[in-house]
Amino acid sequence: MRDMTLRLPHAARRRAATVAAAVLVVALAGTSTAADTAHGVLLEDLTSIEIAGRVRGGATTVLVPIGGTEQNGAHMAVGKHNARVKVLAERIATRLGNALVAPVLAYVPEGGIEPPSGHMRHAGTLSIPSSAFGQVLDGTARSLRAHGFQDIVFLGDHGGYQAEERSVAARLNREWARGTARVHALPEYYDSTRGFAQWLRSRGYSDAEIGVHGGLLDTALALATVPAMVRTERLADASTVPGITGDPRRATVELGNAGVEMIVTATTEAIRTSTRRRAP
Repeated sequence: MRDMTLRLPHAARRRAATVAAAVLVVALAGTSTAADTAHGVLLEDLTSIEIAGRVRGGATTVLVPIGGTEQNGAHMAVGKHNARVKVLAERIATRLGNALVAPVLAYVPEGGIEPPSGHMRHAGTLSIPSSAFGQVLDGTARSLRAHGFQDIVFLGDHGGYQAEERSVAARLNREWARGTARVHALPEYYDSTRGFAQWLRSRGYSDAEIGVHGGLLDTALALATVPAMVRTERLADASTVPGITGDPRRATVELGNAGVEMIVTATTEAIRTSTRRRAP
């Protein structure tokens, strides 16, 4: 039997073809979105087409994980911050449900180079000037905004550059005041470790154990997120190594899991609160 559309006037056939094409586009878009979602939330694992589709579909929040490459004594690899913040950012984005995760920024201020100061006094640390770090943050945020992201969230895993995060965010938000995009330098991600420290104290761990760099808190979080970066056979003498403050010997995955949940929960809620004005 002949196609009934062939019996229609030319204008009617054209309208019918247009409707059919529109239906096909919608169907393909739905299939594409479902397929794209299967590839996770990491920007670097997606194609440009998939990213554009996610943004059109409502994933307009993007997390910018910021790590650092620094010494962590004899018992933790120098990329601890980079690997840990990537894991945590992915968990936060997954819980948010409308967010993607940009690649980790691994080059951050870590002390003077000539002469060496701060972590630069120990092998493996990489440091850049604060001005260069600020420019990287600026360019990253501008790039993400250009691709349609509306809420750009800095997640800094290291205490040394929190002020730079806030400064760049404030400057860009002033510049973009008439637009809809915003940069968020929320304190909750990094400050959650203080709550974790308090939780550890309530369970009998001392400040001397908890430490501020490479101690029990730091090591427990690493065990829960990037265990391959912890040299458990070196924990016994870790507290005697220069550059470490704390005693990691009693660190466990179970303690780290509690800290991870605190960080993910507090950060997710902070992002939701800060971006609530965009909620439908």
